[in-house]
Amino acid sequence: MATTTPFPAPVRAPRTRQGTGTGTGFDPDVERVKKLARVLDHFLVDPVIGFVVPGGGDVIGALLGLYIVAVAIQKRMSPVIIARMLMNLAIDAALGIIPLAGDAADLVFKANTRNVALLGEASVTGGKARIRDWLAIGGAVLAFCVAIGLSIYAIIALVRWLA
Repeated sequence: MATTTPFPAPVRAPRTRQGTGTGTGFDPDVERVKKLARVLDHFLVDPVIGFVVPGGGDVIGALLGLYIVAVAIQKRMSPVIIARMLMNLAIDAALGIIPLAGDAADLVFKANTRNVALLGEASVTGGKARIRDWLAIGGAVLAFCVAIGLSIYAIIALVRWLA
């Protein structure tokens, strides 16, 4: 004999995607990247992987973080915003290479959380880059040029010292 309940089963509305830039509605892709960032950064999966697998764990963490960048590309975000996201992942991976201190830096930097914030901010503006995004990219290019210049200077100084 089948039993019935006096209450009907709840009806769920279908999950629909809203257009980007509306700031309303449920977007399953954004919710998925928020969960990924929460697991990697707040539940400390990224620093633990980096600690357990020195060097390789940071590469694994960066590869997992690329999913957030892929969602930004799918949502047609500005290339400048995507470059900022890649820069965050690169900084996180570069810091993580340093034994122990890099794992401690991983606890603080939280590249995935930063990238989700960039994705959220960019969704509000329709994916367009702001002046702040351009300044961050310009600063990264300048820092890269300085690092390359210092490396070349150090190599030349070492060769002269050895000669």
